[in-house]
Amino acid sequence: MKNTLKRACIYPKDIQCITGKSYRQSLRMLQQIKRDLHKEKEQLLSIEEFCDYTGLKHEHVEPHING
Repeated sequence: MKNTLKRACIYPKDIQCITGKSYRQSLRMLQQIKRDLHKEKEQLLSIEEFCDYTGLKHEHVEPHING
């Protein structure tokens, strides 16, 4: 039986694939979400937090996540 691991955090490259924005715009979007959620610069953003913030459904986001 194959054990598939799912990633819990989202990166700018993932946001780029989901939104179609440039890498730099995706990085800015990630930074803005972290600021609005009062996260530290070093903290990771979970896929669930991204979905809650953007209003996207997890089942629409997950196929675009590499990993």
